[in-house]
Amino acid sequence: MGADGASVLVVDDEEAVADAYALRLAEWYDTEVAYSGEEALAIAPAFDVIVLDRRMPDMSGDEVLDELRARDSRCRVIVVTAVDPVVDIIGLGFDDYLCKPVDSETLHSAIEQQLRASACDEAVRSLLALVATLDLLESKLSQLELEREQAYLDACERRDQQEAALAARVDDLPELVEAVESIDRA
Repeated sequence: MGADGASVLVVDDEEAVADAYALRLAEWYDTEVAYSGEEALAIAPAFDVIVLDRRMPDMSGDEVLDELRARDSRCRVIVVTAVDPVVDIIGLGFDDYLCKPVDSETLHSAIEQQLRASACDEAVRSLLALVATLDLLESKLSQLELEREQAYLDACERRDQQEAALAARVDDLPELVEAVESIDRA
């Protein structure tokens, strides 16, 4: 079990793959498996992080993710898949995207990053997910390919706007701290 009692749900229709990931993660987290999207959705609210395969019969990982986000689920979702990313991943709503095969250290590190992110407010979480998506695309596709994709360009613009908005909040931080301190003194 993880030191903080964090819980992880591994979702993959290949039972051997799901069980192998769960076995590796059990050293650090309370870990369970689901072998279908429907099964995952039934128990997803109980978990901090979901490790989700993208290609599954009956209900794809994309559909599971859509449903989780429609339910306003606050769990962090890491897509772990053999599907190489293309620009269509922008807007899927995942928090991180790893390409199989994934070793234990990489998966553990990704989960830890998502657990830290879960403590942040929505604006920060949204920016972190967008930056992870853009970084992934930039590592897999050429700059020329990316510059031809309007969805990528729009996502870069959203990232820049979100960064600016967060920077403005940071700039206001000294005033906020002073205001809180003055309340504490009153």
